[in-house]
Amino acid sequence: MAKAAVAIAILAGALWAQQPPAPAPAKPLQIQSFSTLTSSKNKDGENVIDIRNVTYHISGQGVPGLPPEQRLMLRVSTRNHQVIDEIGTRATVTLEAWPLGSDTKQKPIYSATITGTDATIANNAVWIVSRGLEEVDWWTVLKLGSTQRLFDTYVPPVHFSVSREILTERYAGVEVPPDDTRDARLKEPHVVGVLEYASADDLIREALITCDDTMRARLLRSYADSSRSFTGNPDGLTLSISQNYPSAPNTVTITVPIVKDDLDLAHAKLPAGLHVAAFKR
Repeated sequence: MAKAAVAIAILAGALWAQQPPAPAPAKPLQIQSFSTLTSSKNKDGENVIDIRNVTYHISGQGVPGLPPEQRLMLRVSTRNHQVIDEIGTRATVTLEAWPLGSDTKQKPIYSATITGTDATIANNAVWIVSRGLEEVDWWTVLKLGSTQRLFDTYVPPVHFSVSREILTERYAGVEVPPDDTRDARLKEPHVVGVLEYASADDLIREALITCDDTMRARLLRSYADSSRSFTGNPDGLTLSISQNYPSAPNTVTITVPIVKDDLDLAHAKLPAGLHVAAFKR
């Protein structure tokens, strides 16, 4: 029994000697950034406000497109230049990401600057950037792991899980193309808008809404004359477009079911004269 105990002790010591040394504790990390506000007058004597804000965020694990255990340290820098009493503002948002624990002096995984006023994180998966700088509100949805664009939307983006058993988030919105859109197809006078349906990894489906009557299409597409409400759930997407006061609302409602994680365009419900069809950029 004594010899066995000695043998076990020797074996245990040998195994202990083979173990790699414990990793050195991570160096303490402290990052400081400053937010500023300055007020001045321009050459015309107008009051000008410049604001710079910096915020930090930590992602959870499982960011789409990254290793499952990877966490990100995220920095959002906003710059806003506004002339008081003038409509609109000049603003940008810079999004940066590093592996958690990195020194921000190191090169980030990405650094992207786009026009906008703010950015928020949804579901540890996407950036939602507020882009409206003047009278029209709109948003861009980007991948959190890379800032690759998923879609633009002129209604607040919605997100929901298409599965009750496993969290399977989907994101949806409605693009209402501006007059200066680069896509010539969206300048076609029958176009009303584009439904957008995406996962955190990819754009699943776009659907083009058109109207037979070009005058009606222009009214439904108008930012000034129409208001839009948009909802989404695992059963489908619903877009309602109403005319602004003093016109009668004359609300138009478009409903598109979701079947097998895709827009079921064949069973969409639309008023007479409106149509919806698959669209690909």
